[in-house]
Amino acid sequence: MSIRVNLLPHREERRKAQRKQLGILAGMVAVLAIAIVVLVHGVIAGYIAVQDDRNAFLKKENAILDKQIAEIKKLQGEIAALLARKQVIERLQTDRAQAVHLLDQLVRQMPDGVYMRTVQQKGRGITLNGYSQSNARVSTLMRNISASQYLEHPVLVEIKAVTIGGKRLSEFTMRLSLKATQTETKTPAPKAKAVKK
Repeated sequence: MSIRVNLLPHREERRKAQRKQLGILAGMVAVLAIAIVVLVHGVIAGYIAVQDDRNAFLKKENAILDKQIAEIKKLQGEIAALLARKQVIERLQTDRAQAVHLLDQLVRQMPDGVYMRTVQQKGRGITLNGYSQSNARVSTLMRNISASQYLEHPVLVEIKAVTIGGKRLSEFTMRLSLKATQTETKTPAPKAKAVKK
């Protein structure tokens, strides 16, 4: 007689055990996947937080630099204004000295028999109107002006004979110019360079 062994319950139990192991394995894989996702999310969030901190720091530093650039521009404007004032003051001092030199040189270079009626100055250019007892005295005046250390380029514009108070005189118009002083011939101070943002 043969013994019959029913293997169905054993197979059923083995299938249940395999399903249980598969469920546990699937659960472990799911937990591991969730853990990996959470870990990756945490790492990325950390990188984002660090980058946000860097961005905030850069924005703060940019704001400070913008203020400094604005202050530099303001200082450059003040420097330019001060340089302009300095040049105006130097020009005024030079002009003041020019008037003194002009009058002094006119007196020194004027020969006897020559009389000034008007003296006009525009910048360095000077126009003289006057009377002379003769044309030779006007020529002497021109030679004296050419030899002067403050006056130069005498040009006789017009000379004509006139009678004033019963005397025959020569009325003349002459142009000349003041020599440039050392302070005027100096090169101007360099301008401050603009800071580009």
